[in-house]
Amino acid sequence: MNALQLDTVLLSEDRSCLEILDQTLLPGTIKVIQVSKIEDIWEAIKVLRVRGAPAIGVCAAYGIALTASRIDAADFDGFYAEFKKQKDYLASSRPTAVNLFWALNRMERVALANRALPLPELKERLFTEAQAIRDEDVAISRSIGQIGFGLLHHGDGILTHCNAGTLATAKYGTATAPMYIALENGWTDLRVYCDETRPLLQGARLTSFEMHNAGIETTLLCDNMAASMMKSGKINIVFVGCDRVARNGDAANKIGTMGVAILAKHFGIPFYVCAPSSTIDMSLASGEEIPIEQRSPEEVTEMWYQERMAPEGVKVYNPAFDVTDHSLITGIITERGLCRAPYDKAFEALGIGKE
Repeated sequence: MNALQLDTVLLSEDRSCLEILDQTLLPGTIKVIQVSKIEDIWEAIKVLRVRGAPAIGVCAAYGIALTASRIDAADFDGFYAEFKKQKDYLASSRPTAVNLFWALNRMERVALANRALPLPELKERLFTEAQAIRDEDVAISRSIGQIGFGLLHHGDGILTHCNAGTLATAKYGTATAPMYIALENGWTDLRVYCDETRPLLQGARLTSFEMHNAGIETTLLCDNMAASMMKSGKINIVFVGCDRVARNGDAANKIGTMGVAILAKHFGIPFYVCAPSSTIDMSLASGEEIPIEQRSPEEVTEMWYQERMAPEGVKVYNPAFDVTDHSLITGIITERGLCRAPYDKAFEALGIGKE
C-alpha cells in the first residue's frame, strides 16, 4: 500500500463526520475511524490518531466547520459565542503545533468576515474554507518537495526524524516530499534512513512504512545510532519537518531533532527544516518562547512493553518536542522558497507574517 493513496483526514461525503486514518494502529492495521462529536475530534488530535502539524490544521478546520454547522442560534452573536467556545476547546488539544491555532484562527476570520450572511450561508462558507485549507496543504507540500528535490543528487542517503510524511499532511508530506518528487522524476537510487523516534516510534511505524512501500531503499535505525550512521559516510543530507518556527529560525520538532542537528553540524552534513509558511510564527522572537508539550510518563515506561520496563515511582521526562537552534540549520524550505540565515530577513523577503 503506497501511503500516497491514504488520506489522513477527510470530511465525509454527507458531511456528518470526519474520516480519520487512525495512525496509532499503523503499520499493522490500516483503519479509518469516523468521528463526529467535538470531544472525539479533540481526542483524535490529543492521542495522535491524527498527527503532524499540517494534518492537525486540516483536521481542526474540518472539525470546527462540522461543529459550527450544528450550532443552533437565532443570530450571529449567539452563533459566534458558541463558535468561539468550541474553537478554544479544540485549540486546547495540543500546545505546540502552530498549525492547529493557525487553522482555527483562519476559520474564525472567515466567520467574522461573513457575519452579515444568513447563518446557513455562513456555515457553508466555513465548509468551503476548510476544504481550501486541505487543498492548499497538498499544493504546499508539493512545492516544498520540488525545492527539496533540487538539493538532492543521485545516490544520496537521506536521514529523517519522526514522520513528516504524507501521513502528517494531506499529501506528499514535508520532509518526505523531496523523495516523493524524486520518484515522480524517475529517481530510484536514493536511500532513506529513518530514525526510530522514541518514545512513540513514528519513524519506525510511519516513515519506514511510507518509504518502504513507496519503493525507496529504506533503513530503520534507533535514535542513538544516528551518530554511527553519519560517521560511516552513508548520510549526505538531512530533511526534517517542524511544528513551529520562531522568527529567528529556531525550529521545534519531534524530540530528538536537536540531537540530529548537532550531529549533522559535527559531521558537516546539510540539515534542512521543511516548514510550510503557516508553521512560521513571526510573533515569537526565538525558540525560547515556543511552548513544549509534556506527555504521559506511560509512553516511556510501558506503552510498547508486555510488562512495565521501569521501576514504579521513577520520574519520567517526556517532552514531545525540542527546539533546534537556528545556527544548526543549513536552510529552511518553505513552499515560497528556500530560506537561509538571517532567517527573519529571509522570511520577510518572502512575505511571511504579512498576511
